[in-house]
Amino acid sequence: MFETRITELFGIKYPIIKGGLQHLSRAELVAAVANAGGLGFITAGTFPTKEELRREIRKCRDLTNKPFGVNITLFRHARATVTVEDYIACVAEEGIRVVETAGRSPESYMPMFKDAGIKVLHKTTAVRFAKTAERVGVDAVAILGFEAAGHPGREDVTSLVLIPLAADALKVPVVAAGGFGDARGFVAALALGADGVLMGTRFVATQECPAHPAVKERLLQAQEIDTVVLERSVGNPMRALKNQVAQTILEMEARGTTEDELYPFLRGQLGRQAYMEGQVEQGVISVGEVVGLVRDVPTVKQLIDGIIEGAHAIVERLHAVGSGLPVRGAR
Repeated sequence: MFETRITELFGIKYPIIKGGLQHLSRAELVAAVANAGGLGFITAGTFPTKEELRREIRKCRDLTNKPFGVNITLFRHARATVTVEDYIACVAEEGIRVVETAGRSPESYMPMFKDAGIKVLHKTTAVRFAKTAERVGVDAVAILGFEAAGHPGREDVTSLVLIPLAADALKVPVVAAGGFGDARGFVAALALGADGVLMGTRFVATQECPAHPAVKERLLQAQEIDTVVLERSVGNPMRALKNQVAQTILEMEARGTTEDELYPFLRGQLGRQAYMEGQVEQGVISVGEVVGLVRDVPTVKQLIDGIIEGAHAIVERLHAVGSGLPVRGAR
């Protein structure tokens, strides 16, 4: 059970994916996801040079013999110290067979990926973008609902609506992203037509994640209403935890600001200090509304095993409902 087009496409045991988490998607976390039967991505953008990314890929390979991939953001920023082409070349040289892309259409990069035998999971926020990605040759699409962490798009459409729309519109496998963190969400995604789920926030609260303990504790304390959407004013909405720096950004946006003025608050050193040094009020911490469901900090294996075991129990309960049999338990 739970063998889908995604498990077949990527050669994994369970259709559970850990997306790119900048600063946090290090070898230890990615390998733990792989060893537990899922698929994890090292985030290329964490590493300012090809060689640093190469070392992290090789470190991950020392920790697992299971499939893993690399996340490559296709958005080009003037402050970048390495190009998208550099990252793709490194991934190809290291024999990585799957990448997660996001930020813009992957069309211009598809020949590089295909020539290297790399499968592409493209993450997008609207069905029309997903259809474009399918047309240019990606192997699967992750559709990101508005409740997600990071950049969920401008249209405020939730996963509950986006997933079946994408499943109806696309022939390639669809991965559900945004709002998923437990067995109930996993089964719901499959019921809506997805071939798997992609989780970010939930994997931050695991033992293998290198986030500072203060960050994990903050996630445990947070409720589903403790996130805020930043960068609306510059056309690049981003969901993050409510804290002092998020409030500062909102005030700047209310007064009128530019993306360049916001950049120091949103990227780079402040974000690293928040995640890695536990300065939870001083940097943007990207989390989704699913943070309200985060109640413990298990190992990655415990998390994935718990989702699969819980999903089996839910399917059995639903079967009993459909068969008119007595139902035990509400969860």
